[in-house]
Amino acid sequence: MTLHSTTIEQVPALQWQRWVTDTGGVIVDVREPLEWQTTGVLPGSELISLAELPAALGRLDRETPVLVVCRSGNRSQQAAEFLAARGFRRVANLAGGLAALGAA
Repeated sequence: MTLHSTTIEQVPALQWQRWVTDTGGVIVDVREPLEWQTTGVLPGSELISLAELPAALGRLDRETPVLVVCRSGNRSQQAAEFLAARGFRRVANLAGGLAALGAA
């Protein structure tokens, strides 16, 4: 994946639901399938692993805001930059990932 230097909005862990509601956005979880099964997912998440993301772009609407999540916030940041570089209107990263949500 080629990444571009982009400023990606960082959504604090405890504000993910408000962000999705306020923006009318969707959640894309870029963890691996085993992680989804063992640690669960946020309600309403679209499950697309980081490796599958380039092939799955057609499943997402570039005009709909996207909140990208992973375990720690690193893979989701990469995925958010990837989406932003491909013309997605509004992309955000769950700051600290699901680990931050669990710690809150």
